[in-house]
Amino acid sequence: MSNVKAPAPIHLLRSHTSSIAVVFISRDNERVYSGDASGHAVSTSTRTLRAIASWKAHEDGFLGIEEWENTIITHGRDNKLHVWKRPDETSITSGIGSSAALPGLSTPVLWFSMDVNALNYCRFSLLPASFMGSTSLPESLPSASTSKVDSSSECTALIALPNLIESSEADVWSIPSCERLHAAIGKRAKTSIFYGDGRAGENPTGIIMSLHLFETASPSRSTPELRILISYENGNVALRRYANSEKSMSVEGKGWEVIWETALHREAIMAMQVSSNNQFALTVSADHIIGRYDLTVSEKVHHGFWLISVKASTPDGSTIHRTKHPGNACIAIRDDGRVCAVGGWDGRIRLYSTSSLKPLGTLKYHKDGCQALSFATMISTDPGSRYKEQDQDADEDEDMLDEEKMQRGRWLMSGGKDNRIAIWELISFEKS
Repeated sequence: MSNVKAPAPIHLLRSHTSSIAVVFISRDNERVYSGDASGHAVSTSTRTLRAIASWKAHEDGFLGIEEWENTIITHGRDNKLHVWKRPDETSITSGIGSSAALPGLSTPVLWFSMDVNALNYCRFSLLPASFMGSTSLPESLPSASTSKVDSSSECTALIALPNLIESSEADVWSIPSCERLHAAIGKRAKTSIFYGDGRAGENPTGIIMSLHLFETASPSRSTPELRILISYENGNVALRRYANSEKSMSVEGKGWEVIWETALHREAIMAMQVSSNNQFALTVSADHIIGRYDLTVSEKVHHGFWLISVKASTPDGSTIHRTKHPGNACIAIRDDGRVCAVGGWDGRIRLYSTSSLKPLGTLKYHKDGCQALSFATMISTDPGSRYKEQDQDADEDEDMLDEEKMQRGRWLMSGGKDNRIAIWELISFEKS
């Protein structure tokens, strides 16, 4: 892309009247979800580019939005996390060019809500049951839900959030039961009772800025191992694992061991993204650095020695890549793990190879800061490809050619302070 002229957006979505805070595209590439600084949410069809649903989801700005099975999870700065039933699209008749403000749009039905700590401006991390191995969930615990929920639903997941009291610690909950399984992950010794923001005590880190919950195979156990990657206000990033496999719950961070902890940034980490296969993570900050972290580094063994992955260049597998562009707000990684996009305070979107962090090009549209990015899921007509169409409804796809599906799989969504969402169609970057 560095040898060709940078493309212009192929589509623009103008469904919001406030700056865009979050953007997410469904795994089947059928729907785009967006949330803005006023708490307004919009679901848009990628086929018609018309709004499917438009509703006031939060009383304050958005922190996160994501589709989960047949529901939509929204996370706001109003200290609420809501789970909504996804509206039926078959009853919606609309064509290209309509506005989200028009009457007749569906409003999702609220399924349940949770009270959360939004002081961190840190979005949730979801680990759906479909991505999990045999992580056990207890049958009955006190619930934090503010709504009546049918916990017998087959739709289950784990969700990580900042601790309700200590903003430097993390909790893991089970949904829809809203039961807390792990409390105060990352708890550190404190020298004062007056600080709950991680800025005092032993090895202060500041508040949590971003987190990612995932499972991975472990050579020392037969079941998958639960891990959490956390980035902090002081620029630190820490990878922890839950070592006590005999117990499905923990308190005060007990049973959670640090695999590694490192600091590549001197400023607070503004965004962190993990590859779809959980092999590596990237971080950006107010500085000009992109941090790369190897999540395959083996666990710490006896006597304080490290078992290092062959890909790791340092004991913690982290690498500093210095760019020429300070002031970055968001980052996204394509699902094949080869390309990443970084959104800057200047509104530019810069593309890099994730292996070498070599620049691939710059996208220019937003006049002010780019605050949200999301790649579509790549589509391949090759039956043996790992990145193939996820949609199981053949009849619904009869009107879409394979080439159209592949083009849509190369989309990148960007949201800015200009209240607009830009849709870019990128090249494949096969040589990156």
